[in-house]
Amino acid sequence: MRAGSRSWWAAKVRQFGVHLRARVTDDERRALDAWTTPAQAALFDSMHVADRRHGLDVVATLRGEGIQDPEVLLAGLLHDAAKGDTGILARIIHSLGQAWGGWAPRIARLVPGMGLSLDRLARHAEASAGMAAAAGCSNRTVELIRWQEAPRDPEFGERLRLADEAN
Repeated sequence: MRAGSRSWWAAKVRQFGVHLRARVTDDERRALDAWTTPAQAALFDSMHVADRRHGLDVVATLRGEGIQDPEVLLAGLLHDAAKGDTGILARIIHSLGQAWGGWAPRIARLVPGMGLSLDRLARHAEASAGMAAAAGCSNRTVELIRWQEAPRDPEFGERLRLADEAN
């Protein structure tokens, strides 16, 4: 999807709506206990509700493609763990910066506090990988998370990236 195209904007508007309406049901949360450790479930629980919803949606997309590998599914579930309570405005500015270059984030950094949020988003893949490692995820899961935007895993890296982008 090309940044600035109609489909890119449509995807971003849809993601914005999903972010605002994000919910995780009790049944969805309980279902995680069957395939996550207590530490991994606690990491999931610590995530912003929009990132939890997004992680569940990425897992559903991966499963819909026939992927059942628990390491890959955990990467999909936890890949945004370090985004924290970053607000929607910083997320929009970060996305614009990824699509069109650094001018939007540079301007936004003039707003007090915005720089910290933008830095968190810029480093979230590495930080999320560290959090996943601390929660006992395998090296493979950690590396899938670390390289989520520039996949290195020849089997599932790109599939994870596309599932992330689709949700």
